[in-house]
This record gives sequence, structure tokens and C-alpha cells, in this order.
Amino acid sequence: MSVRKATLFFSIFALAISVGCIRLGFWQVRRLAERRAANALVLARLGEPPVPLATLTGDTALRFRRASAVGTYDFPNEFVLTSRSRNGSPGVHVITPLRVAGNDTAVLVNRGWVYAPDGMKIDLTLYREDSATTEVDGFVERFAVAQGPVSTPSVERAVRRLDHDSIVPRLPYPVAPVILVQQKDSGEFAAVGRGTPVRIEPPPLDEGSHRAYAIQWFGFALVGIAGTILVLQRDRTRRGDPGTNP
Repeated sequence: MSVRKATLFFSIFALAISVGCIRLGFWQVRRLAERRAANALVLARLGEPPVPLATLTGDTALRFRRASAVGTYDFPNEFVLTSRSRNGSPGVHVITPLRVAGNDTAVLVNRGWVYAPDGMKIDLTLYREDSATTEVDGFVERFAVAQGPVSTPSVERAVRRLDHDSIVPRLPYPVAPVILVQQKDSGEFAAVGRGTPVRIEPPPLDEGSHRAYAIQWFGFALVGIAGTILVLQRDRTRRGDPGTNP
């Protein structure tokens, strides 16, 4: 006996949704594999010995590479990156240009995080690392692509994002195409004792929610397929199919 039209349309719709869920599940599986590969790459780069920053070319493939530079901090031209939280506390990142001897191009160094109640204002003079020559040993970070205003009108030396094209006009010299995140002398208690910013750690390398999402989508697909089978069987039973209801 043929299947009712309503049941047939429902079955086609449910199976189509199930196929879509299966595709989304495999998409999350691919995303998980990509995430694992990216994490492995970051770990490999962070595990390499540092090389002079000047020997690296400025492109996005350099992100998280270990690098070093020696020069003099230009404190009069430093500024802060606003709205940077740490362990739930508001603060800023201190960005200081490093003038390298024999090179007219400065390197922006993220010296670390400092607590700021409003996430915007600090007294930069309290966190200067006094030294005629400074060695920066850390990892490479790329500039952000600005979306919307970069400046913070209420704070003179502050930006919302580190956009290269927006930062360059603020400084009296060329700026390197990458940022160097200081890792030397890491440790929160050491920073408090020295009166310096707390060094920024690399981002956590987790697998995200891709595995859970994949299981979720496959579960939805299974429910859809099982539900379709049950509906078809019930339809046959109600219509007196002798093969189902003797």
C-alpha cells in the first residue's frame, strides 16, 4: 500500500535536514583537524630557538615565531592598547617602540599587561624598564586589520587596535611590519617585584568546540533518520499493511 502524501513529504523533508546535519558534522570534523594542525604549528614555532627579528621577512606566516631584537626603548612615543583583560581584570597592553642600532625602522614591542580600572588609562612612567640597551626575546605577532575607529579620543596615547597603517602616522619613523611580544622575564610575581608589565603569554592551544559540535550534528542526523523510519512504519501500520500488522 502506498505511503500517504503528508508522510512522504515529511520523510523527504526530514531526510534532507538529516543530510544537511551530516554535512555540518563532517565540516566540524575538518575544522577540528585544521585546529589541531594549527596548534601543532604554533607549538613547533614556539619551541624553536629565537632568531634575530631582522632576519625574518614580514608576512603572516611568521606569527608565533621566536625572535629577538636588541635596541633602546623609545618611551616618549609609547602608547597603550586598550580593553585588554587578564584573569577577569581590566587593563591595557603597553606598546613601546624599540629603536635598533643601525636601522631607522622601529619595532613595536608589546611589553605586557598592566591593570587599569577603566581598561584605558595608566601612568606609563611607572612601568618603564630603565636600561640603556634592551634585549627583547619573545614571539612575533601580526598587526590587526582595523575595523572602525582606532583612536581613543578620551585617552591621548591609546589605541583600540594595532593597525599598521593607523599607527605609522603617529610615530616619527618607519615601523616594522610585525610586532614583537616580549617574553623575557616572564612571570606575574616577578613583574610586580620589578614594577614592569606582566608579559603576555601565547594564546591557549585548545581544540575548541568542534568535536562537541560534530557529535551534536551527527546526533541530529541520527534522530532525523530514526524518526523518518518510525513515521513510515506507523503510517504502514495505520493503513493496515499486512506485512507490519498481521
